Amino acid sequence: MAQRTITKILILVVLIAIGIALQLAGLLDAEKILAIAREFSQHWWLVPVLILLQGILFSFALAGSLFLWVAAPLYPPAMATFILSAGATLGGLGAYLLSRRLSDDWVGKIEKSRTYHLLREQDNFFTLFAMRVFPGFPHSLINYSSGILRVNLGHFISAAILGVSIKSYLYASVIHGATRTESLESLLDLSTIGPLILLSVLSLLGVLVNYRRALKQK
Repeated sequence: MAQRTITKILILVVLIAIGIALQLAGLLDAEKILAIAREFSQHWWLVPVLILLQGILFSFALAGSLFLWVAAPLYPPAMATFILSAGATLGGLGAYLLSRRLSDDWVGKIEKSRTYHLLREQDNFFTLFAMRVFPGFPHSLINYSSGILRVNLGHFISAAILGVSIKSYLYASVIHGATRTESLESLLDLSTIGPLILLSVLSLLGVLVNYRRALKQK
């Protein structure tokens, strides 16, 4: 048991070290990746490569979201949305399975606690969707928390696909055909993030209503 724990800690340390090394080496720079991707934008295989790279980064809690600034300038909003949602979902599933595996011992110690069961009771599509669609909410936090808490995989995947698709389409529509500076300013505009915040709030209100109804039934 002790050997397994040490092994898991070492894996986490290695993953953190890889992330730091990539960042220091400048390999997680969106401008550099975009410059390279432009050279191969006419090739069909660039799409699966971009999806795969996102999946790898998200799986290990790295900056997969930077591919928004790669896919959106290169492709029309619909194609960029497909690339971003596919990559985020693939990486989310990888992070879910990885965190679930690495947290076996930890979950066994807390699964009888009231807090754990409360979080499990809120395991539903709307909670996950609200977090996915909310502007700036970190995907890695959702992915790893979901794996640790063993949330329903169907809810997890469907919320990832729908939430990321909606958010990616809005962002990609703003960025496509614009300069990076103009796009960034537009991304922070209320007309862009307002609908995302509204969707998130409405989803959370639905969760609250269902939770109170369940309490009354008890």
